[in-house]
Amino acid sequence: MAEQARFFNMDPATAADARRKGCDPHTLDQAAESMLCYIYANLPSLPVYEGTWLAALASSASPDGVDRISRLPPELLSNIVSRLPSVKDAARTAVLSSHWRRVWLSTPLVLADAQLHPEACGWPPTPATSPAVTAAVSRILDAHPGPFRCVHLVCSHMSAHRARLARWLQLLAAKGVQDLALVNRPWPRDVPLPATLFAVTTLTRLYVGMWTLPGTAALRGASFPHLHELGLGCVEMEQGVVDSLVARSPVLEVLNILGCKAVRLRLVSQSLRCVQISWSRMEDVAVVKAPLLERLILFRPCKIAGGMSTRLRIGDAPKLHAFGYLEPGQVLKVRDTIIMPGIASASTVVTSVKILSLNVCFGVRSDVQMVPTFLRCFPNAKRLHIMSKRCTEPTGNYLTLQFWEESDPEENLVSRITVMSFREFTGDPGEVGFLEFFFRSARALETASVSMANPRFTPFSTQEAYAKVKRSSRIMASESNMVVLGSTGPAGGNMWSLKDGADFSFHDPFSEVEVVG
Repeated sequence: MAEQARFFNMDPATAADARRKGCDPHTLDQAAESMLCYIYANLPSLPVYEGTWLAALASSASPDGVDRISRLPPELLSNIVSRLPSVKDAARTAVLSSHWRRVWLSTPLVLADAQLHPEACGWPPTPATSPAVTAAVSRILDAHPGPFRCVHLVCSHMSAHRARLARWLQLLAAKGVQDLALVNRPWPRDVPLPATLFAVTTLTRLYVGMWTLPGTAALRGASFPHLHELGLGCVEMEQGVVDSLVARSPVLEVLNILGCKAVRLRLVSQSLRCVQISWSRMEDVAVVKAPLLERLILFRPCKIAGGMSTRLRIGDAPKLHAFGYLEPGQVLKVRDTIIMPGIASASTVVTSVKILSLNVCFGVRSDVQMVPTFLRCFPNAKRLHIMSKRCTEPTGNYLTLQFWEESDPEENLVSRITVMSFREFTGDPGEVGFLEFFFRSARALETASVSMANPRFTPFSTQEAYAKVKRSSRIMASESNMVVLGSTGPAGGNMWSLKDGADFSFHDPFSEVEVVG
């Protein structure tokens, strides 16, 4: 029991098996928990109002003792119940009266199993708490006639409850679930997700995490006619599954992929508007035909076999508006041309991109040399966001102001930029050289921000780095707003938020949101 208490995702047998294979089970457990936290943070929010408590209903009687709330129209009562902050609160309204019980049974269900987790057991869930939670979920899914508006089942260790999982998916399909999140708590990581999931045609949003997906054969005849948003987090899958899911979702607008392995991703869609790939290992990402695609975001792609980077090809994407985080080490192919330093022609130009984000190691010469080439490929970019990457093996051969002036003798590559942000600034000579060139050349600049790296994780002096930024900004070619921001975030910057990236109410998904330090 003492050994079990140390793990959130492993039982003693799995931990012992990891040791036999030469792995540290604690390291594996912590890595899995970190990835689960990232998946949880990017799940869609539940459609409830925080702070709307059952106590408000219990005290709904007026001073004269008359219960006027219960006299409201059934549709309004159902709306009240659906917006309570937890399924427990919603179900408890049934004890008020037989009238309220009918209201609860007629209200589209909003269920999050995290709200059923025993508070006394703490968080995160462990294999020991899983049976009680899965039993409660089964009772609710069986009792409620549907429809199911939103169901998040994210805190059970499903390897021990596979029969229940199959039953849940049957009920979800039969009772018309619309918004569904299914996250398995490992170990093992290879729990198969029943193909019954692909029979749920009522889905408008689907997020799955920590499963093995059925193969492409299970997708034959499947259709998601109402699916607008799809998220895949740390799932094992065979080649072509994502392509098939997209092809069978005619109104899909948002595709999020987090922590996955896939050999190739080939995007052909008449409806996709936003594609985000974070912390994933992919050999090739090809935007073949996506006439409505507005945002393409790749955050920290993992190296593939042999240390190679992801190959990225932009084919037919006439509305691509925001593009990042492009890394110089990636192989970028625009239509049929591989982009290399010095290449610039009409065939390599993407005129639709207005917002560009780059990850650059300013201590690596080959990285820096690609920046002017990228700027030539996206000549209409008005907003430029730079993330200064930590260099694992910096050459120390920093390219300073002279390099930038020589690489841009006439074109004035940054003269059109109106908004610029520079994150994780440490004061290295390569960073300073770029800022000096930028501020001297950006004649249309309206707003600029430079965010310091967290000094807890860097050897530089904050005061010295701040002084370097201020000296660089004194030579601004235009009147503009300039702010220097502090950081209390992790080394290398904060993780990318898929929620923010897919929020179309924000014009610029890369815009600075840090608080002044």
